[in-house]
Amino acid sequence: MRIIAGTARSLPLKTIEGRDTRPTTDRIKETLFNVLQNDIPGCYFLDLFAGSGQIGLEAVSRGASYAVFVENGKKAAACIEDNIHFTKFDRQCKLVSMDVMAALRSLEGNYRFDVIFMDPPYDNLLEKDVLSYLAESSLLKENTQIIVEASLRTDFSYLDELGYDLIKLKKYKTNMHAFIQKKEQ
Repeated sequence: MRIIAGTARSLPLKTIEGRDTRPTTDRIKETLFNVLQNDIPGCYFLDLFAGSGQIGLEAVSRGASYAVFVENGKKAAACIEDNIHFTKFDRQCKLVSMDVMAALRSLEGNYRFDVIFMDPPYDNLLEKDVLSYLAESSLLKENTQIIVEASLRTDFSYLDELGYDLIKLKKYKTNMHAFIQKKEQ
């Protein structure tokens, strides 16, 4: 696993041993950032269920001003910390090592994000809990882009009732990215 592009291009990143995380493949990561390329420069990026931190670090490497990583697992949080130091992005990154819902509450009033990426454990509806919270949160800007990495079985039919539009659904062999934005007021 490595940074694909930007100032930290080709730097290898640590990953967590075992099955606790599913690192996003380089091919899928490249596709994701091709879609987001115009949203990344200068943005505030939130990486939820961050795993090794590779998505947020890729965003900083490609010009994001700041990235916040939320990860509850001790091994994964240590891995993110190591990867932040290794890439020398200490000034542009913050790690919040706690439950995602508690972390979101703790970030209120301190940050507003342009891009929010989440890769929760599949098929547990955690993305719905996060989206429900964000629907009423001050963490979102007017045009915040939310991306959910999910299993192909994930149902997003509830988005309309939460006040979101599904902008794009990009399906791969084993998973998908849902690109979501709040409906215009």
